[in-house]
Amino acid sequence: MTLDTAYMITALVTMFVVIDPIGIAPLFLALTSGMTPAERRKVALHACLVAGLVLVLFAFFGEAVLGFVGISMPAFRIAGGILLFLTALDMLFERRTKRREDRTEGEEIDDPSVFPLAIPLIAGPGSIASIILLIGEKPGGEGLITVLGITALTLIALGLTLMASSYLDRIIGKKGIDVITRILGMLLAALAVQFVLDGLAAFGFGPAPG
Repeated sequence: MTLDTAYMITALVTMFVVIDPIGIAPLFLALTSGMTPAERRKVALHACLVAGLVLVLFAFFGEAVLGFVGISMPAFRIAGGILLFLTALDMLFERRTKRREDRTEGEEIDDPSVFPLAIPLIAGPGSIASIILLIGEKPGGEGLITVLGITALTLIALGLTLMASSYLDRIIGKKGIDVITRILGMLLAALAVQFVLDGLAAFGFGPAPG
């Protein structure tokens, strides 16, 4: 089985940018304020496992659900591209981080691993749409295995980032995180436009997707 390098890179960049391990780290610190390092590690692990389970379910059954409600993959590709583009705009203008912070303000959460960390901060609309879109780009076992493997790597990177979040915050600082978030937002915007163009091409508008 020959792996498509371009497809792997696209999937890796998409999942890493949408899940955004570096952007979630400061929010993780706020949500786990007062916890011991051991408790934080437990929360990080639990959140990644729950989010991973949600994303795996959508990887296997997402397209079937779309077919059941009568939504074609090209239509979902266009809608998903638009959704990811709006997410990219939020990242570029810092609206995404502010909205995430607003979800946690004033809430007393004993264990934030399931809500709001796993859902919707990690396994949210953007990551779920990305999973379905990427598998739709390369139907079959190869696409499924590639996307699941890359999603697993991204969640492992997220877990390690969350466990080291207190050190990351001191080393990079808020400005560093803002710069990285904006760069990732630009990459996501370009990928989102490509999803829309591929969807339009499937309907006969423009060149066929490569």
